[in-house]
Amino acid sequence: MTGYIRLLYRLRWLVALGVPLVVLFLSSYLKHLEIDGSYRIWFEKDAPVLKTYDNFRNAFSNDDGVTIIFRDPNGIFNQKALGTVMRITEALWDMDRVDRVDSITNYQYVHADPAHPDEVLVDDFIDDIDEVNASYLADRKQIATNDSIVVNSFVSKDGTTTMIFARLEPDANEEGNVSGEIMKAVHAIVDPEANRTGYKFWLNGGPAITQAFVEIAGNDAATFTPLVLLIAMVLLFALFRRVSGALIPVGVVLFTFLAVIAIQVLLGYKLNNFTANIPVFIIAIGIADAVHIYSVWRMQRQAGEENYRAVEMALSKNFLPIFLTSATTMVGFATLALSKVVPVATLGIATASGALLAFLISVTWMPAVLFLLARAHTQHEPQEKQRSVRPVRYGAFIVRHNRQIVLVSVGIMLLLGAGLWRIKVDSNTIRYFDKKVEIRKSSEFNMAHLTGPMSYTLIIDSGRKDGIKDPAFLKTVERFSMVYQKHFPHDVRHISSLLDVIKRYNKIFNATETVPNRRDLIAQYLLLYSTSLKPGMEITDKIDFDQRKFRITVLTNIVDTSKDLEMIHFAQQWWAKTPYTMEITGQTVMYAFMQDDITDTLIWSLSLTLLIVSVMLLVIFRRVKLLWILMLPNILPVVLVLGVMGWLGLTIDMGVAIAGAIIIGVAVDDTIHFLAKYFDARKRGLSMVESFDEVLQYAGRAILFTTVVLSFSFAVFLFSDFVPNRNFGIVTAVALAIALLADLLLLPAFLSMFDTKSYTVSKE
Repeated sequence: MTGYIRLLYRLRWLVALGVPLVVLFLSSYLKHLEIDGSYRIWFEKDAPVLKTYDNFRNAFSNDDGVTIIFRDPNGIFNQKALGTVMRITEALWDMDRVDRVDSITNYQYVHADPAHPDEVLVDDFIDDIDEVNASYLADRKQIATNDSIVVNSFVSKDGTTTMIFARLEPDANEEGNVSGEIMKAVHAIVDPEANRTGYKFWLNGGPAITQAFVEIAGNDAATFTPLVLLIAMVLLFALFRRVSGALIPVGVVLFTFLAVIAIQVLLGYKLNNFTANIPVFIIAIGIADAVHIYSVWRMQRQAGEENYRAVEMALSKNFLPIFLTSATTMVGFATLALSKVVPVATLGIATASGALLAFLISVTWMPAVLFLLARAHTQHEPQEKQRSVRPVRYGAFIVRHNRQIVLVSVGIMLLLGAGLWRIKVDSNTIRYFDKKVEIRKSSEFNMAHLTGPMSYTLIIDSGRKDGIKDPAFLKTVERFSMVYQKHFPHDVRHISSLLDVIKRYNKIFNATETVPNRRDLIAQYLLLYSTSLKPGMEITDKIDFDQRKFRITVLTNIVDTSKDLEMIHFAQQWWAKTPYTMEITGQTVMYAFMQDDITDTLIWSLSLTLLIVSVMLLVIFRRVKLLWILMLPNILPVVLVLGVMGWLGLTIDMGVAIAGAIIIGVAVDDTIHFLAKYFDARKRGLSMVESFDEVLQYAGRAILFTTVVLSFSFAVFLFSDFVPNRNFGIVTAVALAIALLADLLLLPAFLSMFDTKSYTVSKE
């Protein structure tokens, strides 16, 4: 260490100026920084659910698009409302990347010709809106609100709300800022209509969700990073009462996160709703290293020590502890790399590397700068006065009340920990957004006034070419639709497929809206329908080219992921009992299947963190019999927070899932500092009471300050509109506060009861 410090002193100008210059160079690449909110970022490239979804789109075109919903309290069957639908429908057809547009005005209405009852017509449901009369509109309303094909799909049962759906071309919303371009084009259509008609338009669909993700990620990064920097600077200045005490530690974390983000850009990564907050994580976890070094340097200078010696003491006293705490923090984040949820894994790797980089900058750039502060010398208090404020009641309180502290702590842990058995996991996409976010309000408006905003796509394989024309196959499809809707009456809002059209033809020709019993009739109906459709309204999105596979679309309400999985598994089990095979896909399904990945992230990252941190504590302190005592204060915060969530009925999402390992990885830092001071005091012959008093005097202030900084830093996520970020912030901030109490109360109480080892007094 002495040789390293001498080398650093000789190179102090090079290091002090070189590190900022290197970071400045790397920062030049930040101009290429992009944010990706696409659904694809959440999944590994070879994820089975992603492959299934891609195969579906290759065979049946896209299911992604933009929905535009509005409501007229007086009913939409008037010239104003239908004229609005017609104009928007026509304008969307002309939009780039739009493959098809469906609405109540261009709904392909299958009906008999009044003049020739034996002829079937397929035409737009609404004629030229400028030439219709009240009688025609009343007739259209009567038909639409009693048509099972459009009710709870394009029109509400009461006829007051309607939807226009613009389906995108395959892969239209996959790369770059396409979602932003699409939504800009949509707004260029609907905003003038809103000004003209006074209607409020609610926008939903893949591009709207993607754009909401991008905007929130950008807002969070632009807001929280400077806010946390400001909080850290204020707290640092309050602690050290010096500008250098605020600027130098902040410089460490500033250089760190700029370098980490720049490296992410160079490696081709794009930010997302998790990784956009890497700067906040690095500020929170990296500031502690700098604070410990600056604190010791400041104390030495106040004591009258020469500057070189003060820097030497600051490094030699802190190098090993901050290396160990940085290592435990790295472990907490690095275990997230095991997650199959790609943004979580990326966040873990990037932030773990940030913890390492923060350590390196703290032990190179920071002491180099301190070497240059040769005149920073003040001595405010004599040593005698400093000793007079030594706390003497803390240790006595712990030793006197150790059993009560342990009993109360264990009781609280058991009571709240029982809530772990009530925990549920939820990864519903819409619930990732705060209730005030437009995309969530739009989805909930849709659910309240029209239909289910979520959807499943079921692809049924008949097993042979032209198999969908088999009456037995279609009757199985019909039976499933009836059973499914009956089994989930409050969640399944609408089921649609080409079966509806086939039954409609049979009603016209045979006066019964049922599945025909003859294969040739089904073939004729499909031929008649497909040849009668307008260009662009083909049935290729309902059946595959070989007419072997059949598509069913299910619209559902916004429900917990557990309910989604229940509905998905019900469909899988039902079709498994038939002669046919079924695949279920769609973005709602993909996010639902992510629940297992979220649960695995929580379990595996938490378990691995506990294992590695336990080994590290064992290696550091070599107390096998006391290992459970050393770990318990770090497990307690996670158990208590998750237990409370269980009792309150709160669900675990990705934010909470990643919090567990991080809490342990960060909270153990305080434990290491506490134990290092405690065992050192015991080796020097201090009694149990004296050892605890010394720990509080020399480590208590730093432990308290770092906990405050960490808690405040993570607590800023309370203001995020991305619910997983907000939940992560709340859970982590509360847990770290609990960890502080556990380290200052429960840990010493356990030590006073079970640390019965006789210590050999070391010679000074």
